[in-house]
Amino acid sequence: MISKGQIGPASTQNGTINPKLLVLRARRVFVVTLLYAALLSACINLLQLTMPLYMMQVHDRVLNSQSMDSLVMLTILALGALVVLGVLDYIRALTFQAMGGAVVRSLNLPVLTAAVQVSAGQGLTRAAQSLRDLTELRGFLTSSAVSAPLDAAWSPIFLGVLFLLHPLFGVIGAVSVAVLVCCGLITDLLTRQLMKEASQANIEAVSKIGATLRHAEAIEAMGMLPALAKRWRAAQLHALGVLETSGSRSRAMASITRSLRFSIQVASLGAGALLVMKQEISPGAMMATTILVGRLLIPFDSVIENWRQWVLAIASWRRIEAALNEDLAVRQTMPTPRSEGDLVVDKLLYAAPGLDVPIIKGVSFSLSPGEVLGVVGPSAAGKSTLARLLVGIQKPTTGGVFLDGNNVYLWERGSFGQMTGYLPQSVSLLEGTIRENIARMEESDPYKVLEAARLADVHDMIGRLPLGYDTPVGDGQLTLSGGQRQRIALARCLYGRPRLIVLDEPNANLDAIGERALIRAIEHARNDGAIIVIIAHRPAIMQVADKLLVLEGGRIAQFGPRTDVVASMMPGETRREGTAS
Repeated sequence: MISKGQIGPASTQNGTINPKLLVLRARRVFVVTLLYAALLSACINLLQLTMPLYMMQVHDRVLNSQSMDSLVMLTILALGALVVLGVLDYIRALTFQAMGGAVVRSLNLPVLTAAVQVSAGQGLTRAAQSLRDLTELRGFLTSSAVSAPLDAAWSPIFLGVLFLLHPLFGVIGAVSVAVLVCCGLITDLLTRQLMKEASQANIEAVSKIGATLRHAEAIEAMGMLPALAKRWRAAQLHALGVLETSGSRSRAMASITRSLRFSIQVASLGAGALLVMKQEISPGAMMATTILVGRLLIPFDSVIENWRQWVLAIASWRRIEAALNEDLAVRQTMPTPRSEGDLVVDKLLYAAPGLDVPIIKGVSFSLSPGEVLGVVGPSAAGKSTLARLLVGIQKPTTGGVFLDGNNVYLWERGSFGQMTGYLPQSVSLLEGTIRENIARMEESDPYKVLEAARLADVHDMIGRLPLGYDTPVGDGQLTLSGGQRQRIALARCLYGRPRLIVLDEPNANLDAIGERALIRAIEHARNDGAIIVIIAHRPAIMQVADKLLVLEGGRIAQFGPRTDVVASMMPGETRREGTAS
């Protein structure tokens, strides 16, 4: 059996997560469990000889001898064997259940981490599918479909017994197995590509619908539903058509296979009757042969019937493996102590996957504790990308971002989160209470929550909500305005007195009162020794900045003290002011 702790977080000696090691450990658990289940299957298949042997002995010995003692002993032995058969079958089922649980326990956190990381890079479809694949894989591992090949692997036991009863029965059994295997191969050839296409089409259709529903207000307000419904219908009809074609072929082959199996059993019974009339076998052997042939063919019939589940499970595993190898960031697992130090951006270059032109091109600068940097520039200059690189969401192509000498991308996420506050451009609150959101969904110190709320000047606003800090927010809960969400998100950003604070358009939804509260919070964090980076278009917030960085086309156009950069950006006004003075 598989214990809960048999596979755990996979990390290398230098304390970084190794996705390949995670996959190898999951495969090892699958193989080890499968071997254990195979041994149980051997015992189960041997015990399944009980019924044909009992029938043969009763028919040939007990009925001829009229011995009550023989009947009682044979019946007791048969019942005992069937009890052991049931126990072993139950243990095998528990083994597969344990395997499914062990695989999910070992991969759920890495797959969830990979899903969050790929979602941060706008890969929402792939992230959601990875989580669904893990659930579907566990369902498959705990189903009866996974045991059918193991029973088929021990079919030579029944085939050998058939040969012992009579060579003709062995030939019938061997030919029957060959015919069913050919049917399985034909089923695979007819359905594999269609099932793959149907699965992909269904994934895309569901993902498109889910992504579109996030814009329900615009759809309803501007009457876009009829046009979108046509697109959804076309995508769903395509997926349904391919799925129906695949299903009809698979069911047709399953029906053919089942008819062949019944026909083979009839043929074996007829051959047995012929051999009885020739006095080459006993009537009991004839009856036992019918059961043995049926038991020989049932696993192959089950494999063909459950072939679709195997194909879908393999596809799910491949997507999970790809998510771990491609989406899971290789990061340290050893927490780093909280520390003070400079922020150094060294020759930072970032090119998004699939794009030839880098978004960030050789950016370098440094900031000391207590400094506030304002980042300005035209749209599509790379400002938000720079913000994500500063907090380690995205991996630099070359160069790096270092806080107190530690690479922010490789930093273990738990300890890095205690050092960092981030307010993204698109503000959202997680499912939970306001207190939990401010405390970043951890068990919180009430004093720290109140401190962060007061710094963001949102304490009074929270107090007027129905349940105060225990007011639930999220989908289907209390509806907050954009400004309220942004100020609560700012409190979350300031929770725990972070050393690095990155604010991307923090005043986008704020009124004048909220903007003044934001400036006070920034000044307080600066006085506390935090490094603050502000990205904004509205100039009022930049009055609090010590330095300005002008980003154009992914490059630094200007960088320096705010007054010097502003003066260089407006030379005409500067000269006129100098003349007037």
